[in-house]
Amino acid sequence: MSRKLLNISIPVISVLLGLLAGAVIMLVSGYDPIQGYSAMLSGIFGDEYYLGETVRQITPYILAGLAVAFAFRTGLFNIGVEGQLIVGWIAAVWVGTEFDFPKVIHLPLAVLAGAAAGAFWAFIPGLLKAKYRVHEVIVTIMLNYTALHVTNYLIVNVLSDKQDKTENIAETASLRSVLFENLTDLSRMHWGIIIALICAIFMWFILEKTTTGFELKAVGFNQHASEYAGMSVKRNIILSMVISGAFAGLAGAMEGLGTFGYAAIKGGFTGVGFDGIAVALLGGNAAIGVVLAAALFGGLKNGALNMPLEAGVPNEIVDIVIALIIFFVASSYFIRWIISRLSKKGAK
Repeated sequence: MSRKLLNISIPVISVLLGLLAGAVIMLVSGYDPIQGYSAMLSGIFGDEYYLGETVRQITPYILAGLAVAFAFRTGLFNIGVEGQLIVGWIAAVWVGTEFDFPKVIHLPLAVLAGAAAGAFWAFIPGLLKAKYRVHEVIVTIMLNYTALHVTNYLIVNVLSDKQDKTENIAETASLRSVLFENLTDLSRMHWGIIIALICAIFMWFILEKTTTGFELKAVGFNQHASEYAGMSVKRNIILSMVISGAFAGLAGAMEGLGTFGYAAIKGGFTGVGFDGIAVALLGGNAAIGVVLAAALFGGLKNGALNMPLEAGVPNEIVDIVIALIIFFVASSYFIRWIISRLSKKGAK
């Protein structure tokens, strides 16, 4: 089996093993796995509303996955996507509520504000990594909590009058569309899916087709060799984190300008940023892989909501399935070994 085919087959096998293990857990727990998975599929593709909600769920997963994957491809571990998403969310909503412009100006400005906020939040660990060799994992994890509490403070004391949520954004800053509402029976699907797909193309292009992308990957692979070749290691580390943070900030902007239309006090993390790590892992840190993995995760998450209604199966089962898929992806060495053994036997 070729290396390329092997790399593609491992995520597919991991997903199938995760679904199979989930079916076994349902059986052991006294539920019918056929009914459970049928209800989940109905919650994804059952009608126009469910399909629209699934696409809406996929949108931030694509961007969060791209944020993690871009950093991974350049030798960095951005575990702070959740925090960057949160600050991007509140920045986009702030522009959406505080300014009064025509839509052609207001909406792009709000989207760019979300990207800029996420980029700035990622710039901090990038700078500390580049100048002082402070490990980005530690800084990004701490900044997640900083983002959560700072944004909660801003919502209560700056963006609202001691309320637990901001005003709704102006219609001129909204990603929602009458077209999508009519097509998907009033679901919350919005134009963010187009932005997410454009970002996936952008990531592929910059990493695979540009000198900047080559330098970013080279620095991630070997900093000493890159420096010897005349590349600026510090600049590329910071640039990588800034681009990664911009993707994460855009994920927050999609939630603030599209799905919800406001920012509210959060008792905990949204989870989207952390799920982005799993999306990137399953997608092999490639742009097209991230899109496909986000489609799977978004479908599983949205379809899970229908499982208790139609089959009586707790939707927590899907969380277990997702965890098992991640486990099998992480166990890719073992899967590779099994495939190679089977290939050798088949060749004899």
